[in-house]
Formats: sequence, C-alpha cells, structure tokens
Amino acid sequence: MSLSENAENFTWLVSNFVSEVSGVEHAIVVSSDSLLLTASQDFPREYAEQLSAVVSGLSSLTEGGARMFAKGECEQLIVRMKRGHLLMTAISDGSCLAVLSSSEADMKIVGHQMARLVDDAAHVLTPQVRSQLRETVGS
Repeated sequence: MSLSENAENFTWLVSNFVSEVSGVEHAIVVSSDSLLLTASQDFPREYAEQLSAVVSGLSSLTEGGARMFAKGECEQLIVRMKRGHLLMTAISDGSCLAVLSSSEADMKIVGHQMARLVDDAAHVLTPQVRSQLRETVGS
C-alpha cells in the first residue's frame, strides 16, 4: 500500500528525530488503541511491536493512576534503566511517542525535542493518516 504524503512525512519526521537528536536510538508512535503506527528506520519490526506493547501497558497504568488521583492527563513518562531510558510523550487523542535513548543522552534535550516533534507533527496524525499507518505496519 502506498502512503499519502502526510503519512510519509510523519514517518520521516519520526526517523529524522532519531538521527538528529543525540543519544536517541529508536522511536515509535503508538495509537490510542495500542497499535504500532510507525517506527524509526532501522528499528526491527519485531522489537517495535514489543515496545509498542510495553508502551501501551505503561500508558494505561499512568493514565489510570492520573485519573485515580485527579491529576489530569499524563503528559510524559520517563523510565530510567541501567543502560538507557524510555521516554513517552502524549501526542493526541491517546496516541503517544515513545523513545529509547542511551544512558548518556541528555534527558532535557531529548524531552524538549520530543515536545517539539509532537507540537510540529500532531496535526498531521489525522484519523486517515492513522488508518494508513496501521494498514502499512500490519502488512
């Protein structure tokens, strides 16, 4: 299936983010219904799908906790591991951007660049583009 220009641009933006931001290794976008929409170039599909499941579960837990304690929507989540970080940022309508970074990555810069990517690209993630991306990833 051929992607629309908006879907191609969105996929390119995610891959470009990885290549341009120091310390970022991989990035994915997960839909509100837990489906992988896109992954950065060179991220094996199997791993992208596994990360999508992790992100979906963490997103559900944080959203539930935020509601339980009346703290509003979860905007960002950072998981620090021995050899890296997992950062998640809400995009729109429950979709989120998830990034794997090295332990040397500057979290302030990565977080700021994630926010910029979301601000710049969220409007492109229309229902039509999400549908196209789901079909492409599923094939």
